[in-house]
Amino acid sequence: MADDNGTDTGGGYCAPGTAPAGDGPATADGPPFAECVLCREPTEYPESYKGITLCPVCAWQEAQRTACSG
Repeated sequence: MADDNGTDTGGGYCAPGTAPAGDGPATADGPPFAECVLCREPTEYPESYKGITLCPVCAWQEAQRTACSG
């Protein structure tokens, strides 16, 4: 989106790295990390995270399984 001078104003999107807080689950800054419920590998979530925690590999595989089931 451009203003009257033809300058790009960003079109209302957030700049990279400036997403509003509260989007998605919190990630841990350092250990201890929660274990993946499928393979028991460390995840990117803190141990205090409530709910199902999946490592990136298992999350990707789960997304593939649910996308192809039909």
